[in-house]
Amino acid sequence: YVGQEKLRPQTGWTPLAFGLDWQRPPRHMNSTSFFYNHSSQWRYETVAPQELLSPLADKSRLTGSMIDFNVRAERMGWLPSAPQLNVNPLDIAEKARAAGVTPQDYTVAALKSGEIKFAAEHPDSPQNYPRNLFIWRSNLLGSSGKGHEYMLKYLLGTEHGLQGQDLGTAGSVKPEEVEWRDQGV
Repeated sequence: YVGQEKLRPQTGWTPLAFGLDWQRPPRHMNSTSFFYNHSSQWRYETVAPQELLSPLADKSRLTGSMIDFNVRAERMGWLPSAPQLNVNPLDIAEKARAAGVTPQDYTVAALKSGEIKFAAEHPDSPQNYPRNLFIWRSNLLGSSGKGHEYMLKYLLGTEHGLQGQDLGTAGSVKPEEVEWRDQGV
């Protein structure tokens, strides 16, 4: 028991925590995708999505790895992500203003031209590292985190106990939608 009733009521801090004064509803990224991506667990994933499909599914239309499906879902707007793009949103607004267009129009054009990319397409790029991590009522690095050793190596860059080989070292099939770097984060 940690005395949660002493916290200010949720209505007081929710608008600040989730930017509700900017836009509603908030789009929260699920933590499973966040940690799978940013702790580089996808670099070691050997389960193919095709192994999980219904026997009635057309497997030729559903290619790739687990991280590929996450990237596709983000690209189609089905899965919120953080960071979402490889460019700071404040820079996008500034460039849009300089170009005389709305930030939405600028972003769409830049995504189509390839000037801006989704951060999930290159999770090992330094500009796509998560910068802030707020954990409430959890012991992420002690017991609650799934993939603890990956978090130690790739999120914190510290000593770890990873024993397996990543897909590149093992010579396995790599993701289709994600840019591979031999040396992970």
